[in-house]
Order: sequence, then structure tokens, then C-alpha cells
Amino acid sequence: MNTYDLNQLLHEHPYPGRGIVLGRSADGKSAVLVYFIMGRSENSRNRIFEDTQDGIRTQAFDPSKMTDPSLIIYHPVRTLPDGRTIVTNGDQTDTIRDFLLEGKTWQEALRTRCFEPDPPNYTPRISGLLNTDGSYTLSILKSAGGDPSGNHRFFYEYDHPQPGAGHFIHTYQSSADPLPSFLGEPRPVAITAPDAETLAADLWLALNDENKVAIYVQYTDLATGDSESAMINKHWEV
Repeated sequence: MNTYDLNQLLHEHPYPGRGIVLGRSADGKSAVLVYFIMGRSENSRNRIFEDTQDGIRTQAFDPSKMTDPSLIIYHPVRTLPDGRTIVTNGDQTDTIRDFLLEGKTWQEALRTRCFEPDPPNYTPRISGLLNTDGSYTLSILKSAGGDPSGNHRFFYEYDHPQPGAGHFIHTYQSSADPLPSFLGEPRPVAITAPDAETLAADLWLALNDENKVAIYVQYTDLATGDSESAMINKHWEV
């Protein structure tokens, strides 16, 4: 199996959109979660990540410039009381959380949702669920090749992550117009950074400087459940 260099993938793609990485640290001791957002419009770029009690949420950096919060303000990361962590690129985070708390599956939750209503792109909804044993699942809900009359749902399960390896999924295959949805399975990627802060800094440098908005990285010790995280917001640098 070909394993990709995540930094190179990001460096070569000026607008992957929003992205999720789930995997295992190189020493095998921690589960790894990455979520980043990018933007081309003023509305999309006018955002930051901020901590919440159970994860993070997006927030307007300058509320006076926010024109439409419907698809850009949400909780990307939420951790359940049992230690499982949800990460998504939209408000389906809350849909998944509600279903899991009711004892249902994340597949059941996502079968109630589809791609985003943002023609002509019809942006995919990407989602991940990180389990306490380090196993994880990823999903993408997307239009039928840009046709909104069809909704395609894909689910990927990874039971035994290898140390130093993970999977990367993002919203846009290329920077064409309209933006085409991600194609194929999640990309297998190497994870070599020893901690959340290092990985966040490395990936932040690889993301396109004009389009990147924010990144969040979390390492969770599989033995203790303790987590360390790192967050970078572009507006912090201004």
C-alpha cells in the first residue's frame, strides 16, 4: 500500500477545502486527530477555532463581517462522555452525537444527512469517529458527480491502526470551478510528529498561505485517555 506524505499532499493542493486525519502516533501510544479549514470568500476566512467544554467550535473572528453562518459555524470536534470523539466539517457533528447518545450508530445518523446545499459545489460532508481503543471510521456524503438529485454515502472502518499511520479525507479533489468532490478512498498517510504541537506547526506550514484559516490537532494517550491539543488560527498571526 502506498503511504503518502501528508505535508506534500497539502503543499501540492492549494485548496483541499476542509480536511480530517485520523490515525496513530509513531510510537503507537496515542490516537491522532487533525481537522483544518480553509476559505476563499471573506465570509469563510472570517473564522477562528475556539475551545469548548467537549471539543472546539468555529466562531466569527469579526461578527460584524459575518454574512451567512449556516454552513460555516458549527462544532467540528465533540468528545462523548464515554471518550469517543467525533470530528466533522459541519453540523452533522451534533447529529452523530445525538444518535450515539441514544444508543444508535453513526451510520444511522449520517443516513439522515447529505451533502451541503451550496450550489454549484454541493460540498461533501466528511466525518470521522475516533474510538477509545484507537480504531476509527471515516465517511463522506457527496452528490452524484455534481448532480444534486443523487446522494452517495461512503463509510470506511479501520480496526487496527498501525503506529505512524493514518488516513486523510478532505472535501475538494481539485481547485476547479465548480469545486469537484473528493474522489476515492481516504488517503493513507504517514504520521511522524511526536506531539500535537509539532504536527500542527508542520501542517500549518504546508497549507496554502492564502487560503488556510485554522487547524486543530489532538493526541490522546490510549492507556490513560488523557489528551493534548494544539490550535492555530490565521487571525492570531495578523
